[in-house]
Amino acid sequence: MSDKILELKKVSRYFGSVIALEDIDMEVNAGEVHCLLGDNGAGKSTLIKTLAGVHKPSKGEYFYEGERVEFSSPRDALDRGIATVYQDLALVPLMSITRNFFMGREITRGWGPFKQFDQDRADQIALDGLAEMGIKVRDPQQVVGTMSGGERQCLAIARAIHFGARVLILDEPTAALGVKQTSNVLRVVAQARAKGLAVILITHNVHHAYPVADRFTLLNRGRSMGTFLKSEVTREQVLEMMAGGEEMEKLEAELAEFTRSDEATA
Repeated sequence: MSDKILELKKVSRYFGSVIALEDIDMEVNAGEVHCLLGDNGAGKSTLIKTLAGVHKPSKGEYFYEGERVEFSSPRDALDRGIATVYQDLALVPLMSITRNFFMGREITRGWGPFKQFDQDRADQIALDGLAEMGIKVRDPQQVVGTMSGGERQCLAIARAIHFGARVLILDEPTAALGVKQTSNVLRVVAQARAKGLAVILITHNVHHAYPVADRFTLLNRGRSMGTFLKSEVTREQVLEMMAGGEEMEKLEAELAEFTRSDEATA
């Protein structure tokens, strides 16, 4: 089994009287895709923002590489190797691929007042990083706004990997993508796992998550419904737990009753 790199113990997060997370236990291993599943409002966004240093836990303990940590900002988490790719990707559409790749972490040449952005070297690094993700770009000066949604996702992931991410958190990376783009992004997720990264994949689409995930944690209204290895649970069981077995049975009974009523009045 892979080495544990990140762990939460009884982590809770409150916003006033609102309980966003309650007693969350979670382990993430290097070289593994850990899928975080849950419907809208399950607490997925709050949990990843807690992992990324946006929110501090109201209760509980957060461990990174065996050390208890309290990140004061997302920059602290990023400096330790925890990179988060949100749905908006934090890319500037009117800027070039290279400028987006190095935004905030520009490489330079020269010294003192003669220091300037090393365009040639940066272009080559950006091209190589995207090529490793399976994205071929002719011109690194191409503006990001002309790229497809899947290509933008790959750019954001390639940037995180280049700058030394050890934990890669992906927030709904396939939510607005077509079938082909989704398959490309999931292929990149598998590549990141092969490089030894710990990948946390947040989604509400089991069909996207199941092929690449090694384990699943299910959230419902801020509480964990458990963590399961892929070998322990089928796709159908995951779907049933997400949908709520009792609620689905109740819905089916109600639909059957409507059908009988319609037939009686016909």
